Amino acid sequence: MNFRFGIEHEVAFVRPNGQFADFANTSFEEFESIVRRLPRYEKDYPQLRIGDAGIKLKRWYVEGFERFSDLGEVIDCPPKGIEIRTTVHNSIEGAVGELKESFRLLQQEAQKSGFVPALVSFHPFQTTFVPVPALNEFETKRRKKSPEMQTAHIPMLTQGPDINLSATGLTPSQLIDIGRKLTYYSPFIIPFSYSSPFYAGERWHGLSARTFYRTGARPAAMVFLEHESDLIDSNPSLTQLARVPAEIGRIEFKAFDSCGDFDLYASLSALLKGLVIDQTLKGRRTLPDADWHQRSAQFGLMDEEIYRYAEGAIAAAKHALMEAGELLDCSLLKRLETVLEQHYCPAVKMTEAYKKGDSINQVLIEGYEQNLKVRCVA
Repeated sequence: MNFRFGIEHEVAFVRPNGQFADFANTSFEEFESIVRRLPRYEKDYPQLRIGDAGIKLKRWYVEGFERFSDLGEVIDCPPKGIEIRTTVHNSIEGAVGELKESFRLLQQEAQKSGFVPALVSFHPFQTTFVPVPALNEFETKRRKKSPEMQTAHIPMLTQGPDINLSATGLTPSQLIDIGRKLTYYSPFIIPFSYSSPFYAGERWHGLSARTFYRTGARPAAMVFLEHESDLIDSNPSLTQLARVPAEIGRIEFKAFDSCGDFDLYASLSALLKGLVIDQTLKGRRTLPDADWHQRSAQFGLMDEEIYRYAEGAIAAAKHALMEAGELLDCSLLKRLETVLEQHYCPAVKMTEAYKKGDSINQVLIEGYEQNLKVRCVA
């Protein structure tokens, strides 16, 4: 079974005046001017999809809430940040390596405009996003096309990764089964990534406000299929029709919080790969279990049952990778085993820094390892 990997990572920013940059104080053009200075690689196409609105062109693009005229023309896009998407790689290391380089280039260009990347998984100050003006008739009809379009206001408050992988030889029914498996085990494997301990300008009572407030309305996993006849009906969606050939067979895990140390994505990708190969874990769900996710969001690996399920998932993935001879990827799980033993996640470190007196924005800036490296060099 040959695997391929890709990563999508959403980046938030602090503005030159020290404010957290969002749809209320930052224009599309401010972010787009940064993206324009970044390179375009012709070899990326057609595997990178160019969006219908013409915004998604490069490895970087402005992420926001697209607004349309009554005639269906894009007229605005209140932004939430800039997304990085990697090309498809045959190894986890290749995808993570490209992500690191793309982040470095983005960081470099953003700082020329006074913007500093900030590690965010849920908006630390805003609690709602309401489109202004209200949606017109065309927009209302467009948003009804899928469950995800109907809840598109929720991602305006969240940042997070999509960890993408595909494997040769999987049938549509096998892909759907994998999606259901990852959905079931989602609340037990996502605590390794938790990084959203702030809400409404204060410390939140748990570890992942993102998980707590998005689960139920948004999918944990999604698989992309070639034929519409293979799709299953669910809300939120578990299946989606592939939009370009490179998407056929993609397994997209969407429930992790953002990680400021991109090597953690390598370990999480290895975990997902091991779970895809594994044949022992029997749990399946079409829809995310909101109760389990919200419990997980509050207590993470400190919860004994969640700890036990996480331990079982790592063990199953490790055994599957070893049996498949994937020793390099198996070694990536060591970090998760250490994190599990320590009952740790990035939100713990962020909370500790906040308690010591750092501002929320300062905590978010220091959430990125590469921001700290730049500071040390300076």
